[in-house]
Amino acid sequence: MNGRFILFFSLLSISVLSQQTPQQLDSIRLNEVVISAKKIFGSKFEARNRTGSSYYISPQEIKKFNYTDVNRTLRSVPGVNVYEEDGFGLRPNISLRGTSPERSAKITLMEDGVLIAPAPYSAPSAYYFPTIARMQAVEILKGSSQIQYGPYTTGGAINMLSTEVPDTFSAVLNSSYGSFQSGRVHALLGDSKKNFGYAIEYLNYNSNGFKELEGFDNTGFDKNDLMAKFRVNTNPEAEIGQAFEVKFQYSDETSNETYLGLTQEDFDIDPFARYAGSQRDQMNNEHLQFMGTHTLKFSDYFRITTTGYYNKFERNWYKVDFITVNGQREGISNVLGDPVAFDGYYDLVRGAVNSDGDDFLNARANNREYYAAGVQTKLDYHWTGEKTFHDIEIGFRYHYDEEDRFQWIDDYSMNNGTMVLVNAGIPGTNANRISNARAFAAYAQYKIKYNDLTLTPGLRYENMTLMRKNYGTNDVDRTGIDLSERENKVDVFIPGMGFNYNFDNISVFGGVHKGFSPPSNQPDEDPEQSVNYELGSRFSYAGFTGEVVGFYNDYSNLLGSDLAATGGTGSLDQFNAGEVKVQGIEVLLNYNLLPNAENFILPVTFGYTFTDTEFLNSFGSENDIWGEVNAGDELPYIAKHQFNTTISLEHSKYEINLSARYNGEFRTQAGSGNIPADERVDSNFIFDLAGKYRLGKNIAITANVINLFDETYAVARVPAGLRPGHPFGIYAGLELRY
Repeated sequence: MNGRFILFFSLLSISVLSQQTPQQLDSIRLNEVVISAKKIFGSKFEARNRTGSSYYISPQEIKKFNYTDVNRTLRSVPGVNVYEEDGFGLRPNISLRGTSPERSAKITLMEDGVLIAPAPYSAPSAYYFPTIARMQAVEILKGSSQIQYGPYTTGGAINMLSTEVPDTFSAVLNSSYGSFQSGRVHALLGDSKKNFGYAIEYLNYNSNGFKELEGFDNTGFDKNDLMAKFRVNTNPEAEIGQAFEVKFQYSDETSNETYLGLTQEDFDIDPFARYAGSQRDQMNNEHLQFMGTHTLKFSDYFRITTTGYYNKFERNWYKVDFITVNGQREGISNVLGDPVAFDGYYDLVRGAVNSDGDDFLNARANNREYYAAGVQTKLDYHWTGEKTFHDIEIGFRYHYDEEDRFQWIDDYSMNNGTMVLVNAGIPGTNANRISNARAFAAYAQYKIKYNDLTLTPGLRYENMTLMRKNYGTNDVDRTGIDLSERENKVDVFIPGMGFNYNFDNISVFGGVHKGFSPPSNQPDEDPEQSVNYELGSRFSYAGFTGEVVGFYNDYSNLLGSDLAATGGTGSLDQFNAGEVKVQGIEVLLNYNLLPNAENFILPVTFGYTFTDTEFLNSFGSENDIWGEVNAGDELPYIAKHQFNTTISLEHSKYEINLSARYNGEFRTQAGSGNIPADERVDSNFIFDLAGKYRLGKNIAITANVINLFDETYAVARVPAGLRPGHPFGIYAGLELRY
């Protein structure tokens, strides 16, 4: 399928659906408003009126299934491609429109409008991801007219909106318990007065895990999340309105997670088993955020919002990364990829043999600290003419972030299935370096609406300096005796242009923009660049509402990253993958099957994504992360077909929600044609069920079933070996709301 066909498909959908009724006008033609700087668009109405493709996951949608797994929440959105890793969504791998999904490193991730990846410029891999269970809403922006949000502009941006300060007194307690000794407690308290408001929120969720490790009864996790907001504001009648809000957020996590998966043979026997060599593996992390937001409202037409922010993330993922036999070291991905050739290593990691002489399991303490801080301001001014609406938005951001690696390796022997420490490593002797980035970003976007036509030309500017200081593994005190430094500077303009035209009950939208992703700190390395096109339509016809979009991303320079999460060495060095094209179609349909019923509604939602990828040149990727690439090969980790459908029976007393999602097969190495069995993750079709029964105004009983038909399926072959998806799980809870 080529790009011309995709654009033709979108135009065809417009012609088929062009019959109109005046009553359906409001679903397409909407009022213009200035919204909070913490939000991209803030509602489904605004999302449907943008000149680029966008989606708003509302509070009602989030509450339907009460997910704590962000993968399951995002799968309902066309154009979002994810592959799982741990079954609980602790560290998702998210792609928007065919961007590389590994650790969600190629999309702009935000919470309340602030960059939230641990070090967005210098080390963007999202080893920290905000907890979806405490989010009020999620905004996804794809395609043209997204130059306001960077630095990653190719696929799009995801903005998670945390719980807002409520307008009136609110107290909520939501708890559940179920399979694998999994529990959740979520509490919220908040109120607003004339000049003051607050919200305090606590969330704990934990599980013993669904994987089985002999001699260990907990392969799960325990995560705490605390958030508080305090707001002071002027009187509503003040000539110039002002508000200042302080946000504090803290989370910690202990998870017994591993990079060790299973060989194909072992997965077929018992997909939920874990090898004895993973018994010491554990992730410990803490995240801290402070935000201060000042809003200056001169009128309903003009406001300035300024936010200062500070994020700190500390993590140590302690895990077996290498195996040494007879003094020869091999990475775990190589061993599990070919257990016959590395049979001695394979037997040792399974605990099938005891260590002999120089046979060790090498556990790396991936100890890192991340910092990110900055200040950003946004000016928004709009006015109206006789037949026109104008809006100018100008933003600036100064940002600093850094990643500090101070790592070591401990050696363990295997003794009757138990790992015994024999050589304790010295901190700093495996990795001892600091990477940082200083970045200034600015953008300006002008929106003009004349009658039914809206245009949004815009321009973004990014100036960044990326640096690394490597103290070396022989200078753990960082005296500088073996210091090596490197630096890379980038200065780029990122233009974009979007349009939207409204007919009576259908609109046509689209645009073109430059895609950009920052390079690493390797000197003279070029950034990732592309030119991206989209054309689509939104419609409301005969009870149906929906959207059909075709997109085409033309990469002139795609960058791959050396991540341990994808079987690499974890250096984070990037490499040039050259020219690539990514194209596809996104379809979203909504319909109420009981439009005339008095007491019930039966809404159905269907979403489909087709993604076609192709390398346009040949090369060999470093460390065989993507394998040997030939022109015409497909990108790995991207499913060509996926769809999601949800049907809900809703009544004032109760509701039942059923979700079905299909994720097509994808390859783990670049290639073309049929996918070899050892490079394939098979397709899966998973059903989830959720229900709620209201006992009164303030109390309800909830129930959730994950993987309703208990399908056994693999979700990935990385970081090392096959990994299973969440098996059948049932959870019940109680919700109190005042």
